[in-house]
Amino acid sequence: VQLQAFGGGLVQAGGSLRLSCAASGRTFGSYAMGWFRRTPGKEREFVAAIIWSIGTTYYADSVKGRFTISRGSAKNTVFLQMNSLKPDDTAVYYCAAKGPAYYDKGLAGEYEHWGQGTLVTVSS
Repeated sequence: VQLQAFGGGLVQAGGSLRLSCAASGRTFGSYAMGWFRRTPGKEREFVAAIIWSIGTTYYADSVKGRFTISRGSAKNTVFLQMNSLKPDDTAVYYCAAKGPAYYDKGLAGEYEHWGQGTLVTVSS
């Protein structure tokens, strides 16, 4: 299983970015796909997750109302739409997968497959 995240970049506070995660190596119909982020000196932080088969979504409190996780039309793509970005959102964002899964607790240790990360920088 391989995951590839892309779409990061530099954006001003209040702006938007959309991250994409392309997965290959198997079908993900029964998987959970998640986004996590990490800043230097901090632990990896849960951002959002989606249960592929039923579409249930989960969000960290810090991004609720601003970020949206969604499935692509192909059964191997997940997006993270990030709006109203803040400097505190600056981090390397990683997509991850685990499965089979029908709920999520936002625990990085439960995820088996990880992408390489994409850097998001939000300037003030």
